[in-house]
Amino acid sequence: MTFRLGVDVGGTFTDVVLYDSADQRVWLAKTPSTPRDQSVGVIEGIRLAAARAGIGLPDLDAILHGTTVATNAVLERRGALVGLIVTKGFRQILHLAEAWTPGPLFGFMVYEKPEPLTDTRYVHEVPERLGADGAIIEPIDEAAVRVAIEELVEDGVEALTVCLLNAHANGRHERVIAEIAASVAPDLPVSISSEILPEFREYERTVTTLMNAYVAPVLERYLTNVRDGLAAAHVRAPIQVVRSDGGLMSLESACTSPVQTLLSGPAGGVSGASFVASHAGFDRILTFDMGGTSTDVAVCVSGRPEITRETSVGDFPVRAPAVDVASIGAGGGSIAYVAEATGALRVGPQSAGAIPGPACYGRGGTAATVTDANVVLGHLPPRLLGGEFTLDVDAAYDAVARVAEARGAGVEETARAIVSIVDEAMLGALRVVTVQRGRVPSEFALVAFGGAGGLHANALARILGCYPVIVPEESGVLSALGFISSEIKNEFSQTLVTSIAATTPDAVRRPFEALTARARDWLDEERVDVADQGVRFILDMRYSRQGYEIPIELDGVELAALDLAGLERRFGEAHSRLYGFVLDGGAEIVNLRVVATGRVPLPELDARPEGGKNPSAAQTGTQRVWTPEGTFDVPTYARAALEPGMAVDGYAIVEQYDATTVVLPGHRALVDPWMNLLIRPEEPS
Repeated sequence: MTFRLGVDVGGTFTDVVLYDSADQRVWLAKTPSTPRDQSVGVIEGIRLAAARAGIGLPDLDAILHGTTVATNAVLERRGALVGLIVTKGFRQILHLAEAWTPGPLFGFMVYEKPEPLTDTRYVHEVPERLGADGAIIEPIDEAAVRVAIEELVEDGVEALTVCLLNAHANGRHERVIAEIAASVAPDLPVSISSEILPEFREYERTVTTLMNAYVAPVLERYLTNVRDGLAAAHVRAPIQVVRSDGGLMSLESACTSPVQTLLSGPAGGVSGASFVASHAGFDRILTFDMGGTSTDVAVCVSGRPEITRETSVGDFPVRAPAVDVASIGAGGGSIAYVAEATGALRVGPQSAGAIPGPACYGRGGTAATVTDANVVLGHLPPRLLGGEFTLDVDAAYDAVARVAEARGAGVEETARAIVSIVDEAMLGALRVVTVQRGRVPSEFALVAFGGAGGLHANALARILGCYPVIVPEESGVLSALGFISSEIKNEFSQTLVTSIAATTPDAVRRPFEALTARARDWLDEERVDVADQGVRFILDMRYSRQGYEIPIELDGVELAALDLAGLERRFGEAHSRLYGFVLDGGAEIVNLRVVATGRVPLPELDARPEGGKNPSAAQTGTQRVWTPEGTFDVPTYARAALEPGMAVDGYAIVEQYDATTVVLPGHRALVDPWMNLLIRPEEPS
């Protein structure tokens, strides 16, 4: 028997999913997040899920954890004090940054450059120099290195970053500095760029490595608290941490390379949505994850999430594989207010979070939030978590009433306006990943999850035309479920800038062999059986002098019989699809990457036989709902009592332990064999 447990820490709730692979049963738990020490909420959620399953904590076999600790450390600027050692002459690299400013037109005139993650006083230069090919031009001055490290230690740095010019081609000098640092300050965490990101582009490599050092102590403290707390409860299961690209790695790997966890939480939701939708027969989906603090949207094609090589956290670019997610500060806890300068209604990005939370939670919150607005409208019944959590309807009404008074409008009308504004913000995020990238939203299904996803998804689909809206059975905790379906993963890369015309198949295969050996060693360290190990080969290609690359993937057979002319044709076809033109010649390879994967036991989703279509047996009562056309008594249904084949006509509200779904008038929600709700417009009679 195997019990795999997924944990997702959100800004408001901590979600836990416990899966029994023997009986294919799932148990859910939601507990309030504990911002002061998130490990407290994590351990409480794990205890609750295990108790519901009737097992002891020692019976758990694997704990899969998605975390936003590293992300929040960057966004809130509360990471470690980091020292940086660079090649002599490059002390200002963090301030030089990139020759780019955000729009709109003339944005450069008002753009304020963000302050780097470390001050220039903690950046030290050392004499050394490597050529672009990795050849040593000037040997490293070890005495100067020792002095620099001693001065940084005296200044109180908590972590050290080493990023030397052209170290991607030869990491020898960086390793020398790491060895000296180990002798001077054995307890000082050290991140070197030739290990964290052995690729060209100096600024991106420096920032990515610096960010790794910046969040390392924070993440290590947090994961250590979780590990120690579970050990005290006699949990023997290993902890695996979710990477930004949706894969898994050990706790030790996460502490060594925390930059890989910066988008850990959103990645699990996208993986879970893709897994559920694929079983239901939909391989082109938009994922819509609305939680308490933020909303994350992404695209999955052919059942696989899109992976990007460069993302941003706050104001800083990060070159690390991640699920291509667009995030906005709009969630159930987003605070509504009237701007003093304009008198206009605003919603977010400030959030009430878990403490004190929305006013209706009864924990001392007084600000009106999106959740309070949904309570006032009647979309959110006054009972959550299967009746365990009762909402304070009067407190929600009073909070929204204060905003309504400030704008001189009715309370229900203001609640409707709050919901409409947050809907428009989320529509903007969905347009970013569809319309702005040349995709037609109506060609995709919309998978709604997160605690608030089902409340708003139907309204968004009605505008975008992306049907059906798929609301999974475990929609409120789908990110945690996605962790259970994630595979072990890591990526190993090397810069190799060479034109197709000037290289040979052997010159490409040899570096791949070295990367593959590193990948296999890592999989062995992660205790992945040889039979479950896999590797994929990727070449980043571009036309000469282009600033962006296109990934071209090969399997082992294609690499062994590498056809460079065929490779160039494949690149040309991909370039034509993306940009509409192809050039004769000039294609070049930029980076080589090996993606190491390890299979894990996947949840089995079995189709259930259809029953009757009448959902009346699942109706629990009615809920008073306000609309501009009037107030109506809308039927409410228990999600757990619905069976495949049943159809719920809107207006309707479907309640479940971890989420609530609103079916709007003119729409119908059909329960499919996998217990998803599929919401579509009703066919005209």
